[in-house]
This record gives sequence, C-alpha cells and structure tokens, in this order.
Amino acid sequence: MPISANIRRWAVVVLLFFGMVISYMDRGNMSIAAVPMMREFGFSSAQMGLLMSMFFWTYATFQIPAGHLIDRFGIRMIYAAGFLLWCVATATMGLARSFGELAALRLLLGLGEAISPLASMAFIKQNFKESEQGLPTSIYVAGLTLGPAIGALAGASLLDEFGWRHMFVVTGLAGCLWLFPWLLLVPAQRPNEVVHPYVQGATPSLKGFLKTPVPWGLAGSVFFYSYYWYFFLSWVPTYLVLKHGMPNLKMGMIMAAPLAGMAAVNLCSGTIADFVIRRIGNSMLVRKRFVCVGFLLASALMALAWVEKGGPVLPILLASLMGVGIGAGNYWALSQGLVESQLIGRALGFQNMIAQLAGAAAPLVTGLLLGPEQDFRTAILIAAGCPIISVVLLVFLVRPTKTSTVTLAR
Repeated sequence: MPISANIRRWAVVVLLFFGMVISYMDRGNMSIAAVPMMREFGFSSAQMGLLMSMFFWTYATFQIPAGHLIDRFGIRMIYAAGFLLWCVATATMGLARSFGELAALRLLLGLGEAISPLASMAFIKQNFKESEQGLPTSIYVAGLTLGPAIGALAGASLLDEFGWRHMFVVTGLAGCLWLFPWLLLVPAQRPNEVVHPYVQGATPSLKGFLKTPVPWGLAGSVFFYSYYWYFFLSWVPTYLVLKHGMPNLKMGMIMAAPLAGMAAVNLCSGTIADFVIRRIGNSMLVRKRFVCVGFLLASALMALAWVEKGGPVLPILLASLMGVGIGAGNYWALSQGLVESQLIGRALGFQNMIAQLAGAAAPLVTGLLLGPEQDFRTAILIAAGCPIISVVLLVFLVRPTKTSTVTLAR
C-alpha cells in the first residue's frame, strides 16, 4: 500500500531527528575523548580547543554554499552525500596518528555536516504551515540534544571498554545505516517541483532579505546562544572530569540527564507554542516569549563558577539545559517563519554560518582561558552571560516589518 503524503512527511521528520542525533554524536566524540587523547598525544588545553574548533571552520564556511545547493537541487542526494562523508571522516579518526591528521578529519567532518541543519529546516518549511512548524522543528531540535546525550553515554561506555579509537570507528560506521531509509522515503524532487500550497509570491533573493534588520538581529542572537551551546558541548565533559574528578561513565551520565530533559521540554514547548498560535495568532510574539524565558533560564549555568568539587553540578545543568529546551525549538521555528520558502536554504545558511562562528570561538577561547591552572570560572561566566545578550538582541532587533514576514494561507 502506498504511503500517504502526511505519513511520509512525518516519517521524514523522524529521519531528520535521527540524522541530527548521529550528527551531534559524531561531532561530540572528541569532547568525550578529550582527556585520553590529550594524554596519548601530549596535547595542551589550547591544542585540544583548536582541534575541537576546527570542525566549525568548514561547517561555518559551507553554510551558504550548502543552502544554495538545497534551494537549487533539493535535499535528497545532497544530504545523503554529506552524511556519508561525515560518517567516513568520523570512523577514520580512530586511525589518526598525529595532530595534522586529526585536524584534516575534523575539517572534513565539518564539511559533511554543513548540509544537515539546512536540509532539515528546509523540509519542515516546505511541508508544514507556520502554525504547525513548532512540533516538527522541536522534534528536529530534540535530535540536537539527544545526540550529545546518547553520544555521552555510548561514547563513555565505548571509551571505558575499548578506548577512544574504537569509539570513533564504531560510531562512524554505525551511522551509515541511516542512509537506507532516507533514500527510500525522501522523494527525488527539486524545490521548484514541490507543490507547496502555503507560500505564495515572487522568488525572493538573499540580498533583499539581508537589507532588513531582522536577519542581523537573528544573526547576533544566534551567535551568543550558540556560544553558550558549544561551550557546553565541547568543554563541560572535560570540566566534569578535571574539576570534579568524575570517571568517564559518570561524566557521561551527568551529561546525558540534562540533555534528555532538554529534549523532553523542547518537544512540550514546541507543541504548546503551536497550540497558542492557533488560538491567538501572532506567531512571532508567541515564539519570542518562549525563547526569551528559556534563554534567561539558561544563564543559570553561571552558578557552576562557584561550585566546589563534589558540589551540586547536576541540578544546575538541569535548570540551564531545560531553559534552552523551552527556547531552542521555538527559536528555529521563529527563524523559519521569517523567511520565504524559496529562500530557506540560503537565508538559514547565513544564520547558521554565524552560529558556527560561535562554535569555532567557544572551544578555542575556552582552551586559551583555562591556562595551565585549568581554571574554568571565567570561561563559565562568559558562556552563561551569552544567552542574556541573545535575548536582548532578539527583543530589540527582531521586529515584524513588511519585508520580513511571509504571508501564509490560513
């Protein structure tokens, strides 16, 4: 029996979720294995921070080109090619013998993964009404949170049992299984062949979109939100091991719990926001309020700066990450709602490029700030202050204008 269009689109959303789970597992492996890798190769904190940062160099650089490919050719084969590249790069890291080899593979990993968020959001934008986008976007964003959670648990277990090299090989090769249902379920269509009943009007340009203040407000906001997020993913595992003396498995559990809580809250907040929008309209105002409340709660991370060894790390991480869960899905749904469907790849490519510049900065700056004493206090305070700055920029710069919103059929 043929699969109905509605079932197919939700099945693809599930695949987008698992794609992001695999993506965040693979990019986060190095932070899980940072301590044993530093010991084996003799890397300093600054060198390790540089390696973690290098992923974002190519990831950021290829956001707009990747968006252009999506807008022109569609997501099916472009995403599949990028996915295969990053899985192979991940597995090959288990064979690396030098800083240079690890650096080259991190750059390839970033290149391959550059396509994943844009393809995901393009599919949602082109297949769901604005008042429906909160839930599928939250499902996709849940992959960003459960990926690190699963990666922390699975990676720590593989690390303890087999060592860091086998961890990279196993996670890289296992991810390739995702390609089979993707190629089976996603139709081979270009964007101009997709019948989309919700968005109307002339084909827009990225240049015209960038003339409005909205993309720049979103860009500034996403930079600071992303600095916080990538600090958490890249250095908090090392903080737990070095500052609190946690063994690998306990560190993985402490990382996984708040990330899982964030994923659950994210799904709930997306569903609730969709419901409120259907009742009262004004999607921009509703989603902005969810984002602001969530990101302000995320700044609770600053309490870690005063926690001594053995202190209450888990409650602080739970509060902070659940705040991100309230805001993250609605943030990206808000971003999609401000962009025409035909422009989604390039416009969100620009925004995500700015986000990845923060991803490059956070691990590198943190590695430099730690110094020989490996003191995390300053780095934590900087990262925890970033969501507050993100809220300020969102409130004052992201406002509705005649050219910044899309007219949707109701």
